Amino acid sequence: MFTPSRSVSLTQYLIETQRGRQLISAELRLLLEVVARACKRISYAVGKGALTGILGEAGNTNVQGEAQKKLDVIANEVLLEANAWGGHLAAMASEEMDGPYPIPDRYPRGEFLLLFDPLDGSSNIDVNVSIGTIFSVLRMPEAGAVPRIEHFLQPGRAQLAAGYAVYGPSTLLVLTVGAGAACFTLDRETGSWWLTQDRMTVPRSTREFAINASNARHWEPPVRRYIDELLAGASGPRGADFNMRWVASMVADVHRVLTRGGIFMYPRDARDALRPGRLRLMYEANPMGLLVEQAGGAASTGMGSILEVQPASLHQRVPVILGSTEEVERLEAYHRESGQQLT
Repeated sequence: MFTPSRSVSLTQYLIETQRGRQLISAELRLLLEVVARACKRISYAVGKGALTGILGEAGNTNVQGEAQKKLDVIANEVLLEANAWGGHLAAMASEEMDGPYPIPDRYPRGEFLLLFDPLDGSSNIDVNVSIGTIFSVLRMPEAGAVPRIEHFLQPGRAQLAAGYAVYGPSTLLVLTVGAGAACFTLDRETGSWWLTQDRMTVPRSTREFAINASNARHWEPPVRRYIDELLAGASGPRGADFNMRWVASMVADVHRVLTRGGIFMYPRDARDALRPGRLRLMYEANPMGLLVEQAGGAASTGMGSILEVQPASLHQRVPVILGSTEEVERLEAYHRESGQQLT
């Protein structure tokens, strides 16, 4: 196990993971370094903000029907450009694009698939609140084949690596390759990532929760029951006071859970019967679910592990409940008691 220290860089960490623990290949190590460099470029763009005229609306919508910010478009282009030519990928998929982005024919194709949400929490850009990038790596199931949508439709358990960057007071990169979650901090003066927390751990119990309370009228009975118990505080059935937090940026809310425990919830609600959830399985729920599990927490739809969900489409949405194991299990129990069946 590494001892967190400014002397351990991201590259050294990955090389030791490759050579010493033999958990990743050289090709996967190089891919993760490219993704980290792209996140660094996005961080610099975010940091300049209004100075370079990149705030505000881009004037178009993405495949989700959401208005794109200028930085959404820039971050997407940075990730595509950085990863297109290295020879590690067969294709990419982004929350901002309709379908997969195949590696151009003029470049060699590799054995991996990269999925990403280029700028999570972009509604917070113009008010200078933490935002981030989320990514996931899968293996291309048919070596040498022309990448198709179905190649991406693998359950979260199949992920080879996952991570996110959070662009806040400091820029952090949180990463897992299947042997715990580690956090790296960007030294903006040198442009290097340094290991600052290894073996991140989510406490089993918590007194903190994150949910968008403005949706309370739409929540289903198991979620209403759970939140009502938390809000009742020390005089209620839980016999303890709980604090509520909500940033409306998944990377910020989940990073808080990974750092000090808690439970993050974006459950299914009654607003749209055709949408079983609000967050994207492939770009948000799966990578965050893997990171939380690797830190000792749990990630659920309410009725079972997020990582066991078989994707049906590239932009599928699911309910998300993740964080401290005891709280996730309690909310799962409430769903089972209600007889609710989630898909």
